[in-house]
Order: sequence, then structure tokens, then C-alpha cells
Amino acid sequence: QVQLVESGGGLVQPGGSLRLSCAASGIMFRIYNMGWYRQAPGKQRELVAVITSGGITNYADSVKGRFTISRDNAKNTVSLQMNSLKPEDTAVYYCYAGRTTIGYWGQGTQVTVSS
Repeated sequence: QVQLVESGGGLVQPGGSLRLSCAASGIMFRIYNMGWYRQAPGKQRELVAVITSGGITNYADSVKGRFTISRDNAKNTVSLQMNSLKPEDTAVYYCYAGRTTIGYWGQGTQVTVSS
């Protein structure tokens, strides 16, 4: 059974930082591309950051220079370090594991940026 379990969300003030983690089980983690998506109320889910099985990263323009995605294949985890958070970063953040036509989602973790 595949499981992606996110953690690390919460309430933070503008300009603050959070680190999200996603623990994967039930998949051969090292061969999957891993990503973080987010969905704000009333908006479509959007890609935030992706890291390929080979370690290549890509980011949405809105988070470039502020967010960093990383993976630890020994621990089957992918993380998202979020700095300089803005109110517009408020959303439910989802972990995603994908390979060819196969994809899995986590249940999401809420991030709220507010003073």
C-alpha cells in the first residue's frame, strides 16, 4: 500500500519560515519524481516544486529564490524549505510521487501565513 504522509504545516507570520516533509512508503522511492503542489481556497491545484529521481529541481516562478525542495533517498523523504513566506502562500500543500503514468498523492498539510 502506497502512503505519502506530509508534516510540518502550520501558522506562520509573513516573512517566516516552515519546513514541510513527506514520508513515502510502499514505493521504490529513488526512482520516483517527487513534487509539492498547493491548493488555495477557490483556486486550482498548482505545482510548487519538483525534484526528479536524478535530483534535478524546478520551481514555480512565484516561489523561486524562497523555497527549496530536497530529497533523501535513504530515508524515503522529500522536504520543502519555505522561507520569506507571504500571505499568498497560504494553501493546503500536497506531496506527489510520479513515474511515467503512475502518480500518488498525500492527504495534504495546511500552511497559513498570517499576522
